[in-house]
Amino acid sequence: MMQLMKRAGNGREPVFYGWVIVAVMAATGAVSMGMGSLNFGLFIKPMGDDLGIGRAAFGWAQTARQGASSATSPLIGWLLDRYGSRVMLPVAALATGGALIGLAYVTSAWHLVVLFIVMGLVGMSGPGALVTTVPVLKWFVRNRGKAVAFVGLGIPVGALLFIPLTQVLINEIGWRGAWIVLAIIGIVVIVPLAALFVRRQPEDVGLVPDGDLPKDSGGGAGSMRVVEEVSWTVREAVRTTTLWRLVIVFSMVHLATGTVALHRIAAFMDRGMDPTLISFATAFDAVAAGGSTFLFGMLVKWIPARFLGAFGFSMLAGASVLTIYATNLPIMFISMWIFGMGIGGMMFLNNFIWADYFGRGSVGGIRGLANPINLVVGGIGAPAAGYVRDWTGSYDPAWWVGVGLMSGAAVLIVLTGAPRKG
Repeated sequence: MMQLMKRAGNGREPVFYGWVIVAVMAATGAVSMGMGSLNFGLFIKPMGDDLGIGRAAFGWAQTARQGASSATSPLIGWLLDRYGSRVMLPVAALATGGALIGLAYVTSAWHLVVLFIVMGLVGMSGPGALVTTVPVLKWFVRNRGKAVAFVGLGIPVGALLFIPLTQVLINEIGWRGAWIVLAIIGIVVIVPLAALFVRRQPEDVGLVPDGDLPKDSGGGAGSMRVVEEVSWTVREAVRTTTLWRLVIVFSMVHLATGTVALHRIAAFMDRGMDPTLISFATAFDAVAAGGSTFLFGMLVKWIPARFLGAFGFSMLAGASVLTIYATNLPIMFISMWIFGMGIGGMMFLNNFIWADYFGRGSVGGIRGLANPINLVVGGIGAPAAGYVRDWTGSYDPAWWVGVGLMSGAAVLIVLTGAPRKG
């Protein structure tokens, strides 16, 4: 491993260590697909039927996780800027794995909510997970879009493995046994990878972002020199209207997706569709999300991130309309595919634009400030949609509100350009 950090005789690294960080975070993202994130929807119907709890309880569990993440995000962002993820990511994996094991023994709704709070405190899973996204932003400037794109490939790989596996486990050993197996897999994979390979930022090991040469290095013809980047402090960033526009945009999208993303799986089951086929469609959704993240990461050098994000939000709105009318398998698969593409666009924008607009110096702290608002507002969506369904027998009214919010966010992000220092 240390050989990867040493410079070759010509002053350049044979393999830039930042790509090792990318590989670890991609693997973590893949495994997290089976740790109560995307696969959670597969548990709603069997757990709800077995325990006799309503859909709103699962929405509250999702909200509780987001609320806990919002409470700890400022601290986690600050710690990431100063110490990195080498210790925090293994701790997060252990805490999340322990909570998953606890889910195997729940007997009532409040147990479910408490365990999701535990997962939220460490904030490992989800599109805005700081412990898995901030490290990559620290290691790249010129190649940041490409790095985020490759990290995004972990999602489709994980979905293809863990979403069908989750349904197989539920079918074969029940939902309680499935939680235990998934927890063990997550801990065994993530903890050693993070502890052995993760480093905070390139300067800590004598390198510079992107594997470029320092400014004072002689270099040779064709050598890439380190790209200068303007970094904003947290105090400077909060004084800009740009930061608050981004907070509004992501809050709107999180609220809107919260009404649809979790409950659509159970809704498809309510419509009589086969759970195994739904699990395949859910995996297909994640594959589309990973593919979209990768594509947007490659395109961002030519197309501004805000336009790519607006396109992603528009796809979310269109997919939500299809979800409302998905009464057969073909439409269900198409709605999942387009929704996944839109989620990929949202994830890319959220993982990229903060560092693109405000630099990498305090990106953990800036995201740690914005995340609580996004998560608290977004957390309203899942339980609200659950209550709407419990009271009316349909998710449709909540989902139409989500369509409006997604469309509005697409317009607002287009109007939100990068800030300028005076």
